[in-house]
Amino acid sequence: MDLLHTFEEDAFRDEARAWLAEHVPARPLPSLETREGFAAHRAWEARLHADRWSVVSWPREYGGRGVDIFKWLVFEEEYFAAGAPGRVSQNGINLLAPTLFDHATAEQRARVLPPMASGEVIWAQAWSEPESGSDLASLRSRAVRTDGGWLLSGQKTWSSRAAFADRAFGIFRTDPKAPKPHQGLTYLMFDLRADGVTIRPIGRLDGKPAFAEIFLDEVFVPDEDVVGEPGQGWRIAMSTTGNERGLTLRSPGRFLAAAQRLVQLWRTSGDPADTALRDRVADAVVGARAYQLFTYANASRFAAGSVIGAEASLNKVFWSDYDIALHETALDLLGADGELAQGEWAEGHVFSLAGPIYAGTNEIQRDIIAERLLGLPKGRR
Repeated sequence: MDLLHTFEEDAFRDEARAWLAEHVPARPLPSLETREGFAAHRAWEARLHADRWSVVSWPREYGGRGVDIFKWLVFEEEYFAAGAPGRVSQNGINLLAPTLFDHATAEQRARVLPPMASGEVIWAQAWSEPESGSDLASLRSRAVRTDGGWLLSGQKTWSSRAAFADRAFGIFRTDPKAPKPHQGLTYLMFDLRADGVTIRPIGRLDGKPAFAEIFLDEVFVPDEDVVGEPGQGWRIAMSTTGNERGLTLRSPGRFLAAAQRLVQLWRTSGDPADTALRDRVADAVVGARAYQLFTYANASRFAAGSVIGAEASLNKVFWSDYDIALHETALDLLGADGELAQGEWAEGHVFSLAGPIYAGTNEIQRDIIAERLLGLPKGRR
């Protein structure tokens, strides 16, 4: 891996930095977990898209710039360093889109990707079910064959963005007689405003309502919205989860920027005599830098033609635990009122607490690391 940036990468960084300096809102947008904030962030996605900054690594025909993964990492570093808004479209562009590039038809990519890039269509991930979270293969929501498509029935839960999003993607049981739970599943996209869909928001710890349950009562989905072959949904879903835990969901730029803000907080609020807290600030900076280097190493392997397999679980465990430690350090710096204050650190702390749970619990990820990377015996389930 060559850690020196090329002239083209430096020029791309300068261009991105200049655009962000001119266009990032002077005041933070309302939380995207509220209706008002969701609309404001959708408008921000459209502004990014107008100058081809919303999906820089996508081919130009879908609204991107066609840059490689290293320039994508450069853009992410500049994006978060500029304090730009969170991405309301991340379920689509970071999870569904890579899956479509790998498994969808040309017609599906041409139909689905451009409105995703512009923010016209925002996607929710309809993954977990009431008794199928980490053990996703035990899901019970079904899709039954009908003329020209499928009828979806069942319940999905903990669906981020679902309260305000336009469409969703998930896997459904299409062959209940399949010999194993992860067989006989099909990957489908569906309209959250279709007949038979009921959305019920789930109140979060911070009171914001964007999480939701999705109830499906014979919701019609045309054949054109099946991704891959019917019955092959598990294999395709693993492609989605690999991206979720691996390179795209939590780029190092996010943590590099947060660690720098933590340093600034230490300089304004830290007690020089509190060396233990000072060391935690230093650990946060070291951790962000280590994650950056590990990500660049994975990117180099990816660019050379390798795939990111079980190593994605290393990423997921690291960034989810790191995010909590970073925010707890910030709250300790802020003192007794830290958790009560309304601001980025308190809100970020609440969000970080979910990290070890979503995208596959850390307990499951540690099993994967132990069994697939270290070759240790399987534990009791």
